[in-house]
Amino acid sequence: MQIKGVLFDFSGTLFRIEPVDAWLRAVLDARGTAVGQDDFERYARRLTEAGALPGGPGPERIPPSLAAVWAERDSSARRHREAYTGMARQAALPDPDLYEALYERHMSPAAWQPYPDAAEVLRGLRRDGTAVGVVSNIGWDLRPVFRAHGLDELIDVYVLSYEHGVQKPDPGLFRTACSLLGCDPAEVVMVGDDRHADAGAAAVGCDVRFVDHLPVAERPDGLRALGLTGSAG
Repeated sequence: MQIKGVLFDFSGTLFRIEPVDAWLRAVLDARGTAVGQDDFERYARRLTEAGALPGGPGPERIPPSLAAVWAERDSSARRHREAYTGMARQAALPDPDLYEALYERHMSPAAWQPYPDAAEVLRGLRRDGTAVGVVSNIGWDLRPVFRAHGLDELIDVYVLSYEHGVQKPDPGLFRTACSLLGCDPAEVVMVGDDRHADAGAAAVGCDVRFVDHLPVAERPDGLRALGLTGSAG
């Protein structure tokens, strides 16, 4: 196929969220909240088990009271915040204001790190004249993350679930993205890490390629290995 457009997922594909312990530590330090090491480790473990960090480990269980909002969490900013602060509240923290503070922290550009080859691949696509979009299941505006890391100028369009009220794998989100890129879906590659959500692009005719959702240090060239630039296609 001739690749005229590439769509990327955000979390676990182009960027990775900081670990749970770093997330918690950043918030505690910013608020001047001191806790002992044993307590800190317990809080971090319970937040991990709860799946409270967006982009981090999934929950071990979903409380029945949160099941409905969790299922639709990426369809609106309100649901996303409600779902993740609700999951965080499954962990008893020393200050009730910490739950909102943790949610705010995860939207900070400082909480995200691009994969080592992300800039190289995006620049290669720009050099090749390939249209590039980001399609993400998310409840907040991730554009500042791309700007802070110097990658926004390499993205042509953003299609974010909460702005459209629909979540991947719904084909409508991918159809919208291809339309905004001005590309026939048959000439577009979707790159993601979620074999369920991102595979929805195949329903509109896109080629779908996957990377592994690994820590940044463990995936130095996952995007480069997909052969999207240069003689690819």
